[in-house]
Formats: sequence, structure tokens, C-alpha cells
Amino acid sequence: MKKTFGLASAFILAAGLAAGCSSTGASGDQKDNGKLDIYTTIYPLEDFTKKIGGEYVNVKSVYPPNVEAHTYEPSSKTMAEISEADAFIYSGVGVEGFADKAVNTLKGSDVKIVKAGEGIDLLSQEEEHEEHGHEEESAHEEHDHAHDHGEAEEHDHDHGDKDPHVWLDPVLAEKLAENIKDELVKLEPEHKKTFTKNYESLKKDLKQLDQDFKQTVDRADKKEILVSHAAYGYWEKRYGIKQMSVLGLSPTEEPSQKELENIVKTAKEHNIKYVIFESNVSSKISEIIKNEIGAESLTMKNLESISKEDKESGKDYLTIMKENLSVLKKALSN
Repeated sequence: MKKTFGLASAFILAAGLAAGCSSTGASGDQKDNGKLDIYTTIYPLEDFTKKIGGEYVNVKSVYPPNVEAHTYEPSSKTMAEISEADAFIYSGVGVEGFADKAVNTLKGSDVKIVKAGEGIDLLSQEEEHEEHGHEEESAHEEHDHAHDHGEAEEHDHDHGDKDPHVWLDPVLAEKLAENIKDELVKLEPEHKKTFTKNYESLKKDLKQLDQDFKQTVDRADKKEILVSHAAYGYWEKRYGIKQMSVLGLSPTEEPSQKELENIVKTAKEHNIKYVIFESNVSSKISEIIKNEIGAESLTMKNLESISKEDKESGKDYLTIMKENLSVLKKALSN
């Protein structure tokens, strides 16, 4: 179910695409099969859209396998394909570095732009600091000031002091799914019953996942975890864990020397035995801290994207989140 791409799009013109691009691109080569053609960004949006839309949608993520969402920029060819789709679903919470520019560009086409994170209140760094007290306050303040310039200027798509990792909270993931369901109903109201039924099934699974997280944290030996990337603020607020992070909300935010020293000191005080890394984020600094405190490595999947191996093995948001929960359980053990 293709839409005609408006060649007045400033992005496409700037990219130097020919006037025939919209009719000969990857999307144009496919025959209309009566399904909604939808592009998404982060993996949970792709997975939720497939689950809710079922047989009535074709869903494709703009992200390649295992990519880091904060810094990825889609090609002009991909943007042309998105503009021909029925809908483009993005989080709208600040994790997609290219999103604001892309949305402005796509307004010149017929594609429906959906902000899945609409209505979700984002945590600020200040709120997250309040969640785990003030023992690291001075270090984090220095970290924040150190990144007001320099790298913040280099990565002008950084999301400031708001935490965009809402999809890692099963309760907030429900809201993402609900917003997707509502937009699918608007696009094809004749399938409202199916979309609603599929959403309710997903919602039930997310509620159970939430309960599993609560029980795991409640029964844990400790509440402190040391992570490479500060992606788990919503777990702090929802379940009461305390994350100590090496990098900031964006993996481009590296700590100062003083902050490194404070992280090592705090980790030793809490007898931290594990450093949680992420499958799509590498950090030499986190490796240094791991070696300094004599910790072991654990790997969490932040679900910004999915690996080729996980996709081929049939894993989805729920199965990967359960794997993350197992990692968290180990990290919280003595």
C-alpha cells in the first residue's frame, strides 16, 4: 500500500536524488499487497508494530543489526523509501539522532509520522540523581559540565539531560505499544478489532514482565549495579535499583578523570563484582574500570537494535528482556 513520494522534499533534493527515485527505489519495486508499509526506528517499535499489526502490516526498521541508535544516520536512499511508506514510527524521546531532521523532511510527503513516545514523561538526569542519592552527585555534576561543550557540540543530536531509554521499562513500553495500536487503527479502522486484540495480548505479556522485574529486584542481595552506559534510569525509578554509570545517557559522553576515580571508589565500597556492558556499545574506559576493581563482565542488550543472530534465532523484545533480567539478577547477587 504505497504512497506517492513528494520530490519537493528538501532532504532528497539535497542528497541529489534523481526525479525518478521515488518510483524506482526498493519500495517502488514491490507490488502493493494490501498491507500497510511501515518503517520504524528502535527495535521495540519494530517488534510491537509487527505484533499488533499482524498480517496487515509490512514492517522494516531503518537500523541495521546491532547498531548504536544515538549516532546512526540513515542513507538518502532509505529516506526516500520511508517517504513512500504509509507510516514512519519513531520514539520521539530523543534517542534517534537523525529523527528531528528526518521528520521535518518527511512532512513534504504523504507518510504518516508517528511519535510512539507521545505522552510519556521523561526522566531528567537530575531526577535520576535523586533516585540514587547524592553519593555520586559531585562526580555527575562534573560529568555534565564537561559535556556541555566539546563532544556535545560534535554530536549536536544528543538528547540533553532527558533519559530516552523508556522502552526498557515494561510499563512505559505498554504506552509505546498503545500509541502504535491507536495509529494503526487510524490508518485502517476496519481492522480495529484485530489490532486491539493483538495489543491486549502484548500488554498482558508486558505486565507479567513488569512483575518479574519487581520480584527479581525485591529478592536481590543488593540494589547497586555498575553499567557501561547510563541506560537504566527507568529501572531505578520503577524497581529501586541504583545504577553507577561509566558513560552518560549517550555513549559519547565520557567521564573526566576525577569522575573515574569516584566511580572506582564507589564500586569498591559497594563490593561490585560485575560491570554490565552492552552488546552494541564498546567502551575502553569501562574495561579499565572493570580491571581496576577486579570485576567480571556481563552483557546486557539495550534493544536499540537487534543483532542478526538474535533475529535469525527468532528472539523478540520479550525474550531479550527476560535475558536482560537474568543478567540483572546475577549482577545484583553477592
